[in-house]
Amino acid sequence: MSAPQKGNGYGAIDEERQASEANGRGGEEHMEEVSIVSDIVLGMSDGFTVPWALSAALSQTGVGSKYVVIAAIAELAAGAVSMGLGGYLSGRTEVQHYRAERAREEREVVETPLEEEQEIYDILMPYGLEKEHVAKIMEHFRAHPEKWVEFMMRFELGMERPDKHKPLKSALCVGGGYVVAGLVPTLPYVLFADSMIAFKISCVVTLISLLVFGVVKAHVTGAPRLWSSLETALVGVVACCAAFFISKQFSA
Repeated sequence: MSAPQKGNGYGAIDEERQASEANGRGGEEHMEEVSIVSDIVLGMSDGFTVPWALSAALSQTGVGSKYVVIAAIAELAAGAVSMGLGGYLSGRTEVQHYRAERAREEREVVETPLEEEQEIYDILMPYGLEKEHVAKIMEHFRAHPEKWVEFMMRFELGMERPDKHKPLKSALCVGGGYVVAGLVPTLPYVLFADSMIAFKISCVVTLISLLVFGVVKAHVTGAPRLWSSLETALVGVVACCAAFFISKQFSA
């Protein structure tokens, strides 16, 4: 089996990168959409629960709605920054990991092609392909090393190319989702000066929102709609009740 020369192997990989990216753009766009929705769902999951529990706890201390709103806004800001940074670091780590693994595969295709070829045989032959069939595939890969690397990334390592802008997008989606969801339990305290009245309205509005959000989340996770809706609402209710009763005990 002939092997690509080290001198021009890297050049061939670089020349084919744009063509490979264009061919895989459709699948990558779908993955990007799923990733964005997942990040928004992650942010909103905490956004509904934490501000609701905080507002419930403060309302039991006898303070007016004005102070509940101030505390809730401060928490929303801190929570959005914290969640956003978490999303950014997670996305950055994914991009860096992919780049490192791809660089390693590109080196191996050029420097140890025979070992990489054997890995192709090991991957494809269990699917019923004969050696001569795999040999023809290898001829194509030798002529198109970028395709070779792409194949190894997907079928050996199980990795898809992440969006290079994923860290920033994740930060904005997670943090933004947190703020949007957090405004739901907070708004009643903006509209009503009596914190106890605002608390009751906040509970009703947030509970309904959690039930609807659970249905939306089911579309992303693939879980049954009813179960997802009840589960999401239950988590929020438990957090709110815990904060409510703890605050009640200390303010008594």
